[in-house]
Amino acid sequence: MILDIIIVGLISGSTYAILAIGFSLVFGVARIVNIAHTAFYMVASYIIYLGMYQLGLHPGLAILASVVATAILGLVSYKFLIDPIREHEAAVLIATIALAMIMQEVMHLVFGDEYLSVPPLIPGYVTIFNVKVMYQHIFTILGAVVVLGVTWFFLMKTKLGLEIRAMAQDREVANLMGMNEIKVAMLTMGISVALAAFAGAVVVPLTVLNPTMWMTPLIMMMAVVVLGGMGSLKGSFAGAYILGFTEALVVFLVPMGAFLKASVALSIMILVLVIRPEGLFGISFEEER
Repeated sequence: MILDIIIVGLISGSTYAILAIGFSLVFGVARIVNIAHTAFYMVASYIIYLGMYQLGLHPGLAILASVVATAILGLVSYKFLIDPIREHEAAVLIATIALAMIMQEVMHLVFGDEYLSVPPLIPGYVTIFNVKVMYQHIFTILGAVVVLGVTWFFLMKTKLGLEIRAMAQDREVANLMGMNEIKVAMLTMGISVALAAFAGAVVVPLTVLNPTMWMTPLIMMMAVVVLGGMGSLKGSFAGAYILGFTEALVVFLVPMGAFLKASVALSIMILVLVIRPEGLFGISFEEER
């Protein structure tokens, strides 16, 4: 059971971390609350299903096509829907909700209401301490760790990463130093959506596909972001694994845990916010003002 808890906690935490870090990036740079973020995660999952079953693509090629196609969709959505109204936060919030609903209905029209599934991208298992661990689980965890590591390296060690961090910390000063805000915001949106797409790509064999599958991850992702502190990448990372392991513990240790896992995780978020309203790593509201 301990090994099961570790595996499930790592998978849930890594998925939430990838989604939350992508969301925090675009919020930090462009102050966009992108409710459609997990809808891109859903679209990427369906593209993998389409590529493998309808087009007969190799799983690796299907993942690459899914991430690229979803990132392009995110850039197009940003350019024509979000960017013209970016300075109006309420309008952006409503527009991204509408965008998520549109993507949901498109998936409904194309694939119907049936629950679809994708077989493991890497079949088979290995026995560890008399417990069967699927290769797909190992691939999902390692893939998430690699992507998180590459994202950290990109943000900390590259010129564009420096611009993204500078824009997130102080947009006016970054503009005065000659950084192109429009370019940085658009590229950040593309990276954000690509991260959501990769999360969908590695998790798709472990879940079932349906047009409403984006809603539950959205709630948990928002909980992670608020728990860690709005706009804080370090907070998103820590909050994701806190809630991921909380869910795993509840599922395995509490009767009817599968039905209670989200409620318990969200209760922890509320408890932390009562003690520290700005989240674990967020700046205080007085400072922000």
